[in-house]
Amino acid sequence: MPVISTSGHCGKRRSALGFTLIELMVVVAVVAILAAVAVPGYQDQVRKSRRAQAKADLVEYGQRAERFHTVNNTYQGFTLPATQSPREGGTARYTLGIQQAASTFTITATPQGTQAKDKCGTMSINQAGVKTPAEATVAGCW
Repeated sequence: MPVISTSGHCGKRRSALGFTLIELMVVVAVVAILAAVAVPGYQDQVRKSRRAQAKADLVEYGQRAERFHTVNNTYQGFTLPATQSPREGGTARYTLGIQQAASTFTITATPQGTQAKDKCGTMSINQAGVKTPAEATVAGCW
């Protein structure tokens, strides 16, 4: 009478469970490549949103200066609020400053910290509504 094996292996090698080191290294390499592509894009979008807040602040403070000029017939004496952008709190990403004379003003937003890597750099607006950097020199700033 022949002997029948009930184990089901019949001399075959058992397949290993889990991942091999090569498979794990391929997954790690793919994740690293995706991160290398995604992180700079994310950081650029964060800088862009912070720039949008600074632009909004520049326009708002320019309007406040115009209202001050309407009442006082001069820009002399107009001051910016003591806050820095972003006004909601946290680390200031831009330092706001103003240069003024009786009939002119220029409000500037100077990037600070990691925002200094922004392509637009220092932005400004004056009493005539002229904004720098101009769209012709750096696209997408205003």
